[in-house]
Amino acid sequence: MEYRKFGDTYLVRMDPGEEILEQVKKLALAEDIRLATVQALGAVREFTVGVFDTVSKTYHANEFSGPYEIVSLTGTIDSMEGQFYSHLHMSAGDGQGHVVGGHLNRAVISATCEMAVRVLPGSIDRAFSPEVGLNLWKF
Repeated sequence: MEYRKFGDTYLVRMDPGEEILEQVKKLALAEDIRLATVQALGAVREFTVGVFDTVSKTYHANEFSGPYEIVSLTGTIDSMEGQFYSHLHMSAGDGQGHVVGGHLNRAVISATCEMAVRVLPGSIDRAFSPEVGLNLWKF
């Protein structure tokens, strides 16, 4: 991973074999990013995305491998109990144009990932909501 800061935004290039969530955490900790929005595109060779079932309050993970283009990767960097937390969603398309996506659990770069991380002033912490079953922003 290499990156450069322009104003309030880091432009990040991730390389083959790197895992996206690991690199986002590495950047956030190295640069003390406490609150940010994330956008990216690129190509992955394997990834896991989940869908949250609001009735059972559990995630159902789907694993994919092969050549996929990241159609959209979006989310946030914030904190939970004062510690790094990220919440990213990704959709990716295969060679036939079929797109799958969901909550990002893991993604390994095949070619590159070009990411923009826009730092916001302040911080937001998360707390678990037993009613919803998710870690929600706590204002």
